[in-house]
Amino acid sequence: MSLLSRLTRNESDPKILSSGPRLHDATDGLTRGLGWFSLGLGLFQMVAPQRITRAFGLRGGEHVVRAYGAREIASGMLTLSTDKRAGLASRVAGDGLDIVTLLALLSTGNPRRQTVKTALFMAVGIAAIDLLAASAVTAKQARPKTVKDYSDRSGFPRGVVGARGIARQARPHEQKAGSETTH
Repeated sequence: MSLLSRLTRNESDPKILSSGPRLHDATDGLTRGLGWFSLGLGLFQMVAPQRITRAFGLRGGEHVVRAYGAREIASGMLTLSTDKRAGLASRVAGDGLDIVTLLALLSTGNPRRQTVKTALFMAVGIAAIDLLAASAVTAKQARPKTVKDYSDRSGFPRGVVGARGIARQARPHEQKAGSETTH
């Protein structure tokens, strides 16, 4: 129990002997961590794009870095929302865009090639983590595919045999009614 809740509880309140099962599992923790990482990275890209462009040898590309920052913030917010699958999918798509951009910066004329290689290595690792989290969330939210077998059911309250018995009983009644009208 947290310190704040201990301070606000009265002595007469019931004691908590044990807690129930965890509401959140490791997948939820990983997803939350990735969401907060996106928000932090996006905020850094929005606030200090010059530092990033200088580190990667991409002078004049601050507007691109800010756009990537806005994308990261949106992905982070979506990942932290109730629609985690869409947030993680946007993170995976963003990772692809980051990797392609970093590959383009590996040109032989870039003096910051080693920094770009390190960032590319990190981007591939983060993409792998994002893919792992996305598949875990998808598996967690997937409904079990059970096929129900209704072959033993007829749809009649008393079964097929009971329905045939009722039908046989009804036929003589119909014939009597039909014979009285023909006289």
